[in-house]
Amino acid sequence: MKMRNNLRRIRLWELALTAAVMALPLIPAAPTGKSFAFVRAAQAEEKKLDTSRLVSVGGDVTEVIYALGEESRLIARDTTSTYPEAALKLPDVGYMRALSPEGILAMNPTAIIAVEGSGPQEALNVLKNASVPFETVPNAYTRDGIIAKIDRVGTLLNVQDKARALEEKVGADLDAAVADAGKRPEAERKRVLFVLSAQNGRIMASGTGTAADGIIKLAGAINAVGEFPGYKPLTDEAIISAKPDVILMMNRGDGASTRNEDLLAQPSIALTPAGEKKAIIRMDGMHLLGFGPRTASAVRELNAAIYGG
Repeated sequence: MKMRNNLRRIRLWELALTAAVMALPLIPAAPTGKSFAFVRAAQAEEKKLDTSRLVSVGGDVTEVIYALGEESRLIARDTTSTYPEAALKLPDVGYMRALSPEGILAMNPTAIIAVEGSGPQEALNVLKNASVPFETVPNAYTRDGIIAKIDRVGTLLNVQDKARALEEKVGADLDAAVADAGKRPEAERKRVLFVLSAQNGRIMASGTGTAADGIIKLAGAINAVGEFPGYKPLTDEAIISAKPDVILMMNRGDGASTRNEDLLAQPSIALTPAGEKKAIIRMDGMHLLGFGPRTASAVRELNAAIYGG
């Protein structure tokens, strides 16, 4: 009886061992030594973005690509990508906030790089669900935000060395421009009202957290309406109480911009220090608000326009 039980145990053990051995070929051997390096290289290769046929959405993103010397990858750009002039020769896939996914996909791109804030969301959903990789570039209206933008684009294009060199150049230039603008005492700094639009007598102005707010501060001035976030239509009372010394607007090439004389004719504007002195500054929108590689130049130009020099 005891012998029979022992034989039964042995057979069970043998069966278990046999099953384990039979399963061994199904378990991949763990890579060691040089094998690990091979696996890592293969994984990195898989993750590398194919940017041989690239669509750029966002004038700042396009400017960074050109500044990195990688414009040969571009096959199309959005309407805001107006600099450098060579970018205008590329097919236009539409305004960054009103994208048509069909128009972009018709270009047969290998990748799409878009600045944060592009849309609408429905279009982004279509693009992200397509077989073409869709990558987003962060957008912050600060010095560090510009550097992060260059770093992100450089990483996506796999030209990190070029990106680091550009970051150093852009950072140093911007630091110098901001330091020079910052020498002006606080008591002498002028109040600037950025007017996005002035249709039908309604002034749409820029509060905090906007590109206009960011560039005004970098240029050594004060946002005259820094009490609210984003863009907001102002009442006549709010405009008068803001007491702007200067009104800042974008140059527009579509003929839709409000003329200086029409803006100054509005009673609320006429009663401000800016209205009395007819102090209106207009600058190229992408240069002024792009927060790309040329921002140091925008800071200097705006500072000179506000204070003279």
